Amino acid sequence: MAGSFADLAQTIDQAWEDRAAISASTQGAVREAVNEALDAMDSGKVRVAEKIGGEWEVRQWCKKAVLLSFRLNDSAPIKGGPGNATWFDKVPSKFDNWGQAEFAAAGFRAVPGAVVRHSAFIAKGAVLM
Repeated sequence: MAGSFADLAQTIDQAWEDRAAISASTQGAVREAVNEALDAMDSGKVRVAEKIGGEWEVRQWCKKAVLLSFRLNDSAPIKGGPGNATWFDKVPSKFDNWGQAEFAAAGFRAVPGAVVRHSAFIAKGAVLM
């Protein structure tokens, strides 16, 4: 990670305040911060919501990063649908370009028909159906 979560949160919170100006052509610090936040969520380093002391806490900056990613990314064809179907979405599959080694390292099962977007963390031992 290039910066701290506090740095990411600050960049994302500032971008959120000016979200109308953000589009697929936006480059630089905002795009980098959003991508870094999504990667951190994907790997389980940070979560949008977490139960702490019996209460659910939402990390608003993580939620904003997900929402900003919809502005930053145009919809594109995504392969992997049932029967070789193609989806059209703004968020790529978590499993895009995965092979045997990546699934083995991840330590979970994804049965046919399971759909997971990039930025969703899946714990070892999970079975996705």
